[in-house]
Amino acid sequence: MSEVETVRQAFVQLWGSMGHFWGISPTTARIYSWLLSRSEPADTDEIMEGLEMSRGAVSMACRELREWQLIFPEKVSGSRRVAYRPATDLEKVIRNIVEIRKRREWDPILESLREWIPRLESDGSPEAAVFRQRLEDLESLIALTDSIVKVFLRGGVVGKLGLKMLVKAARDDAALDVSSGSGPGAEVKIQPEALRISDIQQHDSLVARAESAYRKALEESS
Repeated sequence: MSEVETVRQAFVQLWGSMGHFWGISPTTARIYSWLLSRSEPADTDEIMEGLEMSRGAVSMACRELREWQLIFPEKVSGSRRVAYRPATDLEKVIRNIVEIRKRREWDPILESLREWIPRLESDGSPEAAVFRQRLEDLESLIALTDSIVKVFLRGGVVGKLGLKMLVKAARDDAALDVSSGSGPGAEVKIQPEALRISDIQQHDSLVARAESAYRKALEESS
């Protein structure tokens, strides 16, 4: 088996296991990642053969991927077949996923909380007061998260700098921490270009930098 195929299989398996995080089925996630690993679009028969799936499973998954704007159908020249091309602007892909999940999940939660809180205010019992306070705390937390998501969807930090630049900046920053003798991995000398995402995650200071960047973005967008 070639290195391309070995890595492709590992990539498809990993992406499939992450499907629940994006709110899609493992089958749907696997098909998208398989298409993403290819240089050319693929039709239903090729997807079925490549992933050993039934026609029905592939058809349902491709329908869902089209709704999420993660794949696009293309007519095959000189044929009645339809091939699917994956969306490769990954920043846009993530935006589409976040926006759909926000509309399906977060927005209804906020609407329900904002309906229930006033109803509890009319009840003067201690039980209602405690329950209302907890719902208000929950509403505030979700509303804050929602405001950050809105900044991301409008552009925010990622829109201005781009994902690649942010990742490079994070790697350079983490490598600087390591080489200067700070952070949990201070004993290891790591070059920026060789730094892995797992190495970055070891540096708690990056979390503070990310929070600072988002606060600045929120201020600029207000």
